[in-house]
Amino acid sequence: MLTVRDVTAGYGAAPVLRDVSLTVDDGEVVALLGASGSGKSTLLRVIAGLVAPTSGAVLLDGEDVTALPTHRRDVGMVFQDEQLFPHRDVAGNVAFGLRMRGWRRADITRRVAEMLALVGLRGFERRDVTSLSGGEAKRIALARSLAPSPRVLLLDEPLTGLDRELHDRLTVDLGRILRAAGTTALLVTHDAEEAATVADRVVRLEELRGPTGLRVVEVPAEATHALRRTVLRRDDPAAPVVFDGDDEPTTLHLGVEDADGRLLAVSTWLRRPGPVDPTPSDRKLRGMAVADGWRDRGIGGLLLEAGLRRAFEAGAAAVWANARDTALAFYERHGFVVIGDGFVDDATGLPHHCVRRTPEAGTYQSTRASTSSAKRAGSTPSSSTTTS
Repeated sequence: MLTVRDVTAGYGAAPVLRDVSLTVDDGEVVALLGASGSGKSTLLRVIAGLVAPTSGAVLLDGEDVTALPTHRRDVGMVFQDEQLFPHRDVAGNVAFGLRMRGWRRADITRRVAEMLALVGLRGFERRDVTSLSGGEAKRIALARSLAPSPRVLLLDEPLTGLDRELHDRLTVDLGRILRAAGTTALLVTHDAEEAATVADRVVRLEELRGPTGLRVVEVPAEATHALRRTVLRRDDPAAPVVFDGDDEPTTLHLGVEDADGRLLAVSTWLRRPGPVDPTPSDRKLRGMAVADGWRDRGIGGLLLEAGLRRAFEAGAAAVWANARDTALAFYERHGFVVIGDGFVDDATGLPHHCVRRTPEAGTYQSTRASTSSAKRAGSTPSSSTTTS
């Protein structure tokens, strides 16, 4: 198991990573997405021991390796440019880590053959690496990193530089190879489709920053309903918590968990045309709720931004919600604008307005009579920010 705990790191006065926490379970493949320059590769280098964090810790199987040099961490790494040794043949490249660990020659020969078979290049032992195609070179780099059976394999955009057809084919192969090897792996990529194909779980670097141990996860509808009942309906067994569309295959339920797996907040994102310039790709946010004791601690904003990223990356033209008036300032801080006149929600009896956000965050202006955002600037979102 890989554990990154509250890591802050950088290359100068300004940190690239700040208070980043992440856990990768044994045998799990996790893909890490994030904007260019956000620190994805820096995080890999911190885990590998190539960059020292200014604070925080890296643990492997419960052992704190933060102060250990790279060669003592038992971590494998696959780089963007393969970094094969041109003076060694394929077998020599794959065997490199095994020789450094003092393996016997017969065992090295056997292991090299196993790794080449795993990556689909059986019989390539004597090939000159300079004669390999781009796809073959990437497979050899992967075989070399997997050969010593590292505790964790780190992959830094390993499929960069390939044409689309080859990239897509190798994406499928990479997922198969990692699962066949049973390797604990962390993959950095900018390609959301690649991440979804290869990984068991996809995380975004922006979601790893914040209170210790919190992470944004996809949750089943049943877990969403349970927290809705507690927060939105105050545990009233007769109050409705199952909304239309909750079980549709395109509906996404997102939550925030703490380090012990306790669900602290939920939100539901379903495909529904919005009230302005409606399109089939629009996403409606509803049922957003934060557990008692966790309000005003950034959980709602973390969850909202995570859902917005997913919605817009999936091609949504807009995200909209029916928000309680007490939460309007919260939504406006996150780029939403208020649309139309207010109304009283039938389920809660509370005043609401429709709010909407586009990828450009602010295309539409509020048509509501101004109540003065300045007056609401100090308001805090309630435990429920959306209803049905």
